[in-house]
Amino acid sequence: MRILTIETTCDETAAAVIGDNLAVLGSVVASQDELHRRFGGVVPEIASRAHLERILPVIDEALRRGGTRLHQLDAVAVANTPGLAGSLLVGLVAAKALCVAAGLPLIAVNHLQAHVYACRLAAGREVFPCVGLIASGGHSSLYRCPSPLDFELLGATIDDAAGEAFDKVASMLRLPYPGGPSIQKAAERGDPQAYRFPRALLDNRAVLDFSFSGLKTAVRYTIAGPGKSDFETIHLADRQVADLAASFQEAAVDCLVGKAMLALEKTGLTTLCVGGGVAANARLRKRLEEEAARNRISLHIAPLKLCTDNAVMGAIAVERFRAGRFESLDLDVAPGVIRKTG
Repeated sequence: MRILTIETTCDETAAAVIGDNLAVLGSVVASQDELHRRFGGVVPEIASRAHLERILPVIDEALRRGGTRLHQLDAVAVANTPGLAGSLLVGLVAAKALCVAAGLPLIAVNHLQAHVYACRLAAGREVFPCVGLIASGGHSSLYRCPSPLDFELLGATIDDAAGEAFDKVASMLRLPYPGGPSIQKAAERGDPQAYRFPRALLDNRAVLDFSFSGLKTAVRYTIAGPGKSDFETIHLADRQVADLAASFQEAAVDCLVGKAMLALEKTGLTTLCVGGGVAANARLRKRLEEEAARNRISLHIAPLKLCTDNAVMGAIAVERFRAGRFESLDLDVAPGVIRKTG
């Protein structure tokens, strides 16, 4: 079996060839970080145009690295939900064109399911059923996952995603984009107890949702006070930046870890799988390991190279292939979050 997987949900153009037993035969990721850096975040129109320029070369290189020709593929898989509409369309149209040209079946991939499946790839063994925590620039979600083909949303952010908050706070602290790595680096020199920032919804055991907007606002008020302020005129000492970064990071991590543990308690499951760009954060990984050990939870965190968007995690398409779950060529993109998938 050989499946070409395509990923263009946000700002990474990626393709991979997945073989038997989930072997990664070839993988390519074209990053757009430099294109979006000066804006402090992803600009959808720039992202979709960059995908248009890169999609065919990326697919061609993935096939070359995988020693695979188009006629040797058994299917083409593409992430069609959730994500930026324009970005999703580029990948979907490319996948459909390849299916028509080579007479191949089309497989739809849910990007969030794929982030959790990255843990299955890394583990080399079954990890389902589990609770799935996805923390990224666009999503902060908890799922009950009875199988790799059945996800039920337990909770999600009601405003900003964790990764978005990292980017915005990094901008306030005048740290480089992307914000996640910059905040982590600055926090290494700071005191996580220097500022007591809010942990929204953390004490509310009735819900499994997240909220990071208030945390972001609290950092802003701490730096500049309420109202509109010109951050360019505010000077923060290195120690202040480090303490603010560490205190913000600790608050965000507390929320993610706390709700993940609550989800395990409520579902009665004993396995937690964690993926998404924010899952690369060293403090989050350490806290999850500590809590998992304390609560006797089997923890699987995606390896760093599979935390950020990539097409390798699209190997979840193998599960759909084996189950005979193929799509017609009228498949459309679904930018929003799907509450229940199968």
